[in-house]
This record gives sequence, structure tokens and C-alpha cells, in this order.
Amino acid sequence: MSALSCAPLLGGSANDKIRIAVIGVHGRGRDHIAGFQGVRDTEVVMLCDPDEEVLRSRAGSFEGRHGRKISTETDMRRVFERKDIDAVSIATPNHWHSLAAIWACQAGKDVYVEKPGSHNLYEGRKLVEATNKYNRIVQHGVQLRSSAALQEAVELMRKGAIGDVTRAKGLVYRSRQSIGKKADMPVPSGLHYELWEGPAQDRPFNPNIVHYNWHWRWPYGNGEIGNQGIHETDMCMWGLGLTTLPSTITAEGRRHFDDDRETPDVMTARLEHASKKTIEIEVRPWTKGAEEDTPVGNIFYGSEGILVVRHYDDFRILMGPKREPGPKRHAGGNHFANFIDAVRARDKALQNGPVETAHTASGVAHLANIAYRLHREVKFDPATERFIGDDEANALLGRQYREPFVVPEKV
Repeated sequence: MSALSCAPLLGGSANDKIRIAVIGVHGRGRDHIAGFQGVRDTEVVMLCDPDEEVLRSRAGSFEGRHGRKISTETDMRRVFERKDIDAVSIATPNHWHSLAAIWACQAGKDVYVEKPGSHNLYEGRKLVEATNKYNRIVQHGVQLRSSAALQEAVELMRKGAIGDVTRAKGLVYRSRQSIGKKADMPVPSGLHYELWEGPAQDRPFNPNIVHYNWHWRWPYGNGEIGNQGIHETDMCMWGLGLTTLPSTITAEGRRHFDDDRETPDVMTARLEHASKKTIEIEVRPWTKGAEEDTPVGNIFYGSEGILVVRHYDDFRILMGPKREPGPKRHAGGNHFANFIDAVRARDKALQNGPVETAHTASGVAHLANIAYRLHREVKFDPATERFIGDDEANALLGRQYREPFVVPEKV
């Protein structure tokens, strides 16, 4: 898709509605529709999905709830051509996130993109470059950054509330069941499978991939560490004050279930930063025995105490060896509204989840997955974003794209 010279489509008045298209409406896209419809002076005007049955269902639900018909499209490229659409919200499978967002930037649209912002490290960097080149507002779907409670938690750590903080752990203990094994079959009627596959190499259709279990297949997803885990990798980076990627990475894991998964559902990774700060991530498909009563969240270890983040909007501080209770808070925020505020003001400084988080939070997961797949420690240079003297590891930083769905070297 060629770059378009599109001026911002907003009229500049506070009364102008920002018109949104939601791309990918099977799963998380439903939350995007509801989220943006709930933001003042914002209107969802188009839904896009390569599955016509999903599209009909979502459009019908939208009309029933909001009392108006909504435009639909199966090919996102037609969405980007629409000059009456100001921004797009991307909730496709992971393998589409960066390319869809880059195309949108080239077409002059602002972008809200689900986590992870990239399917591999290479395209995450390209997304940052496209955002800057076309001067777009690109918000990464890491809602924790808009939580008032977690903003306070980070500020307390900056002020030394738990002493010197050099280690953070992300926990992803989610109850998962076996997905079983299913045979390939003909593509269902109404599914534009070529558009669903997009940048990935062609594979036969399998019902255990489309529509959710793609998460556990390498060509489309990034495993649990690249699913729920992105919230935790991002929280670790944010809390530790890190803006560049780690330099030494180890990981081990296994597939707990004998099923169609390719990615590990039990995994432990350790990523050491040049600053001597360390991130640890643990993933497993059961919740029993969760640390600090935190099945999904983070633990920051300071010299004087710990700060525990529980899921999205809650933190508590425990001080000293006896874990004496300290400050705590539960309070949320609106990540969609924060994006719209930045779009309306044309001010990236207002963003809670800027595009850089799409690259770094996703990058932590990508590096951990590479170490897991190679079964060994890897050394990474954050300045060049390449592994040091390691062709085998560097080969996993990108992917082979399928024409015409290519993330180009020059965006």
C-alpha cells in the first residue's frame, strides 16, 4: 500500500466527533467497539473482519444496541482508503498488528493497536518508525498504564517507597484447558481465509487455529507470554524505569497438554538489563499456589519491601521481612479515552501507552520466546537490536512475509 499524503481529518473543534473503524471484531474487538462508543464525541462508524458471519453478527448487535446501522468491510485496505475515518482500532490476531498499524499510519490514520504491538521484533521497530515518519498517534493496548492506582504505584517506587528496586517478576497463572487435536478441513463459507492469513505463510485451514487458538501457533501468535503476558512485561519495564530491551536472556518451558499447541504453556524466563535490573516472567495454565495471592500481575522487589500489582487496577505495599502492610489502592482508568485525548490534541505527550511500549513490552516476550526456542542463553545488543554473533538467534527476529502482506524495510 502506497503512502498517502493525508492531512489530519479532524476539524479542530472540540465538538467534532472522531470517527473510528474497528478492525478485527471476533474477540477483543467487541471491547474496542464498546470502549470507543463510550468515549465522548467519538463514534464507531465501521467494522472490519475477514469472516462475514462474525461481521454480520457484530453489526447486528451494534444496531440493536445503538439504534443505527453500521458500515462493514472484509478487507482492511478498503478501510484505510476511507477519508471520512479518522482513526482505526486494531484487534486482529497478533500476526496482523504491526502491518495493519503501519498501513494505517501511511494512510494518515491514528491507531489504537492491541497488545502485543508486534508479532516479532523486526516489525515492532518498523511500527515505531512509521509512527514517527507519518506523525501519527499510535496507542498500545496496555491498559495498566491508564490505571490511576498503578500510576501511583510507579510514582511511589520512584520516590523510594520500597527502597532500591532492581528486580521485577511478571506472573501469568491462568486456568487453561487442553485445546485437543483437530484435522485440517476446507475453508468455511464466508471466511476470506487469505485475508485472515495475511502476512503469514499459507497453511491449510484448521478449526483449532481460527478463531482463538491461533494464540498457541507460532505463525500467528506468541504464546501466553505474548498474550496476557504483555501486560506484565510492560508493567515490569514501566515499574523498573526501563526504556531499552534486556541484554542477557534465558528461558525454559514445556507444553503441559498433549494437544495442537506449538507454544509453551509452562514457561519461566529471566531477562537481565545492562543496568543490572532483572525481569522474570512465569507462565503456567493453573492458578493454585499463586505468589502473594496474585495469579495475574507483578511483584517488584525493593531493598525495604515489595510492591504487588494484582491484575489491572490494584496494588499494595508490604514492608520488611514480616510483610507489614503499607500503602494500597484500587483505581482504574480509561485507556480508550486517553488515546482520544491525544488524538484530539495532536499531542503524543498525553499518551499513557505510546508506540514505544508496543515495541519494548512485546520485545521482552519475543526475546524470551527466542531463548526458549533455542534452548539456551542468548546475548542481545539493545543498541543495534541484534543478537551478538548469533546468526541462529538473529534469524528469529523477523519472519518471511507473504506478498502482498509485507512489512517493508523502508516504511
